[in-house]
Amino acid sequence: MEATAQQVAEWMVNEIRERGMLRQEEAIVYVKANFGEQFVFVNEAGNLSLEKEVKKAFRKLHRGRIAWDRDGFFWGWT
Repeated sequence: MEATAQQVAEWMVNEIRERGMLRQEEAIVYVKANFGEQFVFVNEAGNLSLEKEVKKAFRKLHRGRIAWDRDGFFWGWT
């Protein structure tokens, strides 16, 4: 069965809830290996990023309880 953006987002929220944070590079590697390359793309800056639908589902799930740390490239529980 093929994974969905919602499942990826749920994994991300659970990781952050359990660990307190999730580094972007860890998320990219895990998502690519466990959910599929369709959830990852190379952005304008040439960096790997999560697909838009994943980010949208992620934001909807955490409802502002998770913040992005721009300097550290990680998400953390607020």
